[in-house]
Amino acid sequence: MTDFIIEVTEEEIKRERDKSRELRRSRWWKNRVAQGRCHWCGNSFPPDELTMDHIVPVTRGGKASRNNVVPSCRECNSRKKYLLPMEWEEYLQRMHPKEENQS
Repeated sequence: MTDFIIEVTEEEIKRERDKSRELRRSRWWKNRVAQGRCHWCGNSFPPDELTMDHIVPVTRGGKASRNNVVPSCRECNSRKKYLLPMEWEEYLQRMHPKEENQS
């Protein structure tokens, strides 16, 4: 696996976090969390228990845009931290290996 290092300045991070705050106030986001489902684990939660998670984290070059944010339960968001989707999937597979003989 190749690691991609993207230099992200503090100014860029602040700008994207400000955009995230604006996006959280949008009707679009409120409709997303009203569905009550965590993007990562698929479990149902009351809307006020869901957080905004950046699929590609801001600190790794992700943007605060509709195609890069998903509702996430606090537990998944805390565990995912700054991981990219591919790294998160690898983490989940290590934590919950699938049985080889499942049908």
